[in-house]
Amino acid sequence: MVEIRWHGRGGQGVVTAAKVLAAAALAQNKHIQAFPEYGPERRGAPVQAFTRIDDDPIKLFSHVTSPHIVVVLDRTLVGKIPFTKGLVGDGTVIVNCRHSAQHLRDEIGLSHGKVFAVDATTIANETMGRPITNTPMLGALIKATAILSIDAIEEELRTLFGPKLSPKALQANIDALRRAHEEVHGE
Repeated sequence: MVEIRWHGRGGQGVVTAAKVLAAAALAQNKHIQAFPEYGPERRGAPVQAFTRIDDDPIKLFSHVTSPHIVVVLDRTLVGKIPFTKGLVGDGTVIVNCRHSAQHLRDEIGLSHGKVFAVDATTIANETMGRPITNTPMLGALIKATAILSIDAIEEELRTLFGPKLSPKALQANIDALRRAHEEVHGE
């Protein structure tokens, strides 16, 4: 089983990203869970969401406390919340930031696992015209971990959002997904 913990701020699409990944995995005949942690969250407040993906039925019904992957959609959370808490030894951290992966590793003090960085905010602004980083972070996650194919995520975006978004907005999201997939860097 792969367990993923998502961190961001209310309004950035943290919950949507967790659900899109899970839906894409379900379309690949995987067993999935995707759920948020709700409290007094409001736009701009720190939020978490969780995704589990497995080949077998999932019989665990708690928060993800020992994630294999941590995805941070908002750079301002670095140093403010303990997002690496519980990360498994060979786990992966993916953060929306302009710095190098090594700089990020030093900043968060992570001595194990893999660290990836992508400037998802710039990508979102340039492709979609607004700083909603969930779609670019999905692209970065797929490149960093290969848990699913980029085509599977794109197909799920088309399925879920094709009826809701204009063709131009849908294509902008797909462009953001693919650009982050290409631009993420890590070590």
